[in-house]
Amino acid sequence: MTLTSAPRRVPFWGHLLIAAGIMAVAAFIEYEMGRLPMCKCGYIRFWVGDVNSPENSQQIADWYSFSHIIHGFALYGITRLIGRRKWPIGLCLVLAVFVEASWEVLENSSFIINRYRNSTMSLDYYGDSILNSMSDILFCVLGFFLAARLPVWVTIALVVVMELGVGYVIRDNLTLNIIMLIHPSEAIRHWQMGRG
Repeated sequence: MTLTSAPRRVPFWGHLLIAAGIMAVAAFIEYEMGRLPMCKCGYIRFWVGDVNSPENSQQIADWYSFSHIIHGFALYGITRLIGRRKWPIGLCLVLAVFVEASWEVLENSSFIINRYRNSTMSLDYYGDSILNSMSDILFCVLGFFLAARLPVWVTIALVVVMELGVGYVIRDNLTLNIIMLIHPSEAIRHWQMGRG
């Protein structure tokens, strides 16, 4: 390469490979942290609808998967805003996967697990399986690509519908999770546990 030649852009498939590599590193870190590869029940299911089931956060999808789709919406918006729409979509995807994978590793640390147990209704939470954690990242990627294709108003409407729907069904959602992790509320906790 000469000094006058322009740098070559990474093709989209190259960004996909980088994103997959980030996920592999996150899975390895979680394994080293003691996370189980899959549910200790010994089988894989696509959906777990019972939030109090020991399989919640262990299988591919559960009610919290909707939160990760919303993460994807937000990360698409943030990366496109920061990059002023000049960054290639592949780079934005890599950044989104990096942020989501970093959250998954942090979420499965003893610090956050204990915070969930002490501050939220998740009294029996002991961390995600690696299968669930990687699925959460893929749900984030789904949200990212939906946000890239849908009009902004549709994305916002989907956030509202998912938050209200999940909140109604399980008395928890992304908004309540954030509130309870940052500034726990006894009133919210009692309501979540069906005592309010």
